[in-house]
This record gives sequence, structure tokens and C-alpha cells, in this order.
Amino acid sequence: MSTPPTSPGDGPEGLDLQAVTPWLREHAGLEPPLTASTVAGGRSNLTYLVTDARGHRLVVRRPPLHGVLQSAHDVAREHRILTALADTDVPVPHCIGVEEDEALLGAPFYAMEYVEGVVARDQHVAATDLSAAARAASGPELIDVLVRLHRVDVDAVGLGGLARREGYLERQLTRWQRQLEGSRTRELPVLEEVHSRLAADVPPQGPAGIVHGDYRLDNLLLDPTTGEVRAVLDWELTTLGDPLADLGLLLVYWAQPDDPTLPLPDAPTLAEGFAQREELTERYARASGRDVSGIGYHVAFGYWKLACILEGVHSRYVAGAYGQGAEGFEQLGDLVVELGERAADAATEAGR
Repeated sequence: MSTPPTSPGDGPEGLDLQAVTPWLREHAGLEPPLTASTVAGGRSNLTYLVTDARGHRLVVRRPPLHGVLQSAHDVAREHRILTALADTDVPVPHCIGVEEDEALLGAPFYAMEYVEGVVARDQHVAATDLSAAARAASGPELIDVLVRLHRVDVDAVGLGGLARREGYLERQLTRWQRQLEGSRTRELPVLEEVHSRLAADVPPQGPAGIVHGDYRLDNLLLDPTTGEVRAVLDWELTTLGDPLADLGLLLVYWAQPDDPTLPLPDAPTLAEGFAQREELTERYARASGRDVSGIGYHVAFGYWKLACILEGVHSRYVAGAYGQGAEGFEQLGDLVVELGERAADAATEAGR
């Protein structure tokens, strides 16, 4: 879903088409005049669909308009990761170029190819834009793609220096606690409690791999008929570390009808025909050969991390960082607390 396209020469908030047109013509061969619309659904970097006079389309990504925390929303880093994965068996969009000079848009940005496919953001899209066969196949398919990502040789693709490899969970706990402190607008004792419990009970971690950091159904482009993953999107949080963190967060997002809290207001996996969480866990264990018996800790960590992320989004929304007319943010404040409570429950269950 996107906003109505702009008129030629104009641009949605955050994308000055007059300023960026020469760059897009040089790097991507787009023919002016250009039109653009904001792609809805993102809660991190801003995403725009740009169309030229011949109907050719591409995607531009840039940070939010303001309220950006240090180390967050690094689009040049995201471009680096996508470029490194281009020749692997992990499906990613082809990158066209990156501009780190902030003179054009007031922020760095990059451009990538437009990939056709369905982003199942909610139940309606999942039920109407994906066939029954696609819904059934999408769970096993996205697990197989995740296993392929976790098998990538980071040194061979040039990402060996992306981050430290040891102490991933400890680093993540420190990072997101710091981000929470940096975006705090209120007291959140449940998140403080869960952080202390997770930090005191960090499990052993195996060899480090690429961790996507936000792997879920609505960060994938799917074939509407087969459920095949055509592209994995939103690599903003990618790092090196314990791959089971991706599985834990995926299980948090993979909502089922009897769940007390929905991580997304209208979770797509509530539509009929999707695999169950237990099936995803079992398939990952078989395909990867990893021991998933301690996945409960990673689920608790996933709930807590998501709560920290959404508190930052809530803070930026309140400050107007997503521009005028931003939609879908109103309930995030209450959801943060609910996710913290689910994290506490999951941590208790994992400790038994």
C-alpha cells in the first residue's frame, strides 16, 4: 500500500524529486518527469516507489525525517549488506546505488530495483492477495530461506567485519537497553525487569552467522500463487551473531488466533491456512541441524526487543518524525507494555 503518487517535479515528504532526479537519471537511467509515492507499512526507514516517464519503477530508502538515534537507520550499511548478498542463494533486490552525501535530500539514501510480489501486511492482504496454496507454502518457504541466510559464509561475501561475532546476546541486550533509554518518554518497569532477567541467564551461543534482525512475513515479497519468497526486505537491523535470535523473533511475529497479544495489530498469519509455530520450529531444526531446545529464551528476547523497537517508533511518531498524515501508529504505546508482559511470561516459561 502506498500514498497517491505525486505530480511530476513534486515529491512526498522527505523525497525532493527535483533534487534527486539527476541522480536517479545518472545511476538508474530513469527518464523524467518522475512521480513518487510513500510505501506504507514501514516503521523504520522511509521507503518510496519512484516511477519514470516510461513506467520504469525503483525503490528509494532513506532515514526518518528526524528523531534518528545514533547507529540506527544506517541506509549505507543496509546497502552494503544487500550488495554482499547479491550473489548468494538468499533472494534480495538488486541495488542500484547509494548516496552518502546528505546534500541532495538532507540524509543519505540508496536505490534498489522494484520487485513484484505480495507483502502480506495484514489478514486482508494475506487472505485475498495470496492463494490458499501460497499461504500454506509460505511458512516452510520462509524457513528454508532463513536457513540459507544462516548458512552464508560471512567472510566469503565480505561481511566478516560487519560486527563482532562473540557475545551477540549480551551486545543486543546492551544495545536495545541503550536505545530504550535514548527514546524514553515514560517509565516502563516491565521492560527493565525483563532486561535484568535475560541478562542474568544468557544461554551458550554457537558459531556466529548473519542475523537479519527483523525476519517476519511482512518483510518478505511473496509470489502470490506459490508462496515463494521473491525478496527479503528491511536489512536495517542485520548483524553477526546467534542465528536462533531470528527464529525466536519470527515465532513472536507468527501470531495465532489464541494468542493473548498480537505483535502486529492485524497480523497476516491470523488468516486461514498458515503453518503453525511448532511446524516452523521443527522445519528449522531439521533443515539447519541446529539444537532449538532452548528457543524459549530467544522468544522472550524477541518480545523484549520488539517492545524496545516499538517504543522508539512510538517516540518518533509522537515527535512527528514520520511526517504529516502518518497512519497506523496510534496504538503502539499500549502495545509496548503488552509485549513487555509477554516477554516476562516467556522468560518465566524458558526458565522452568
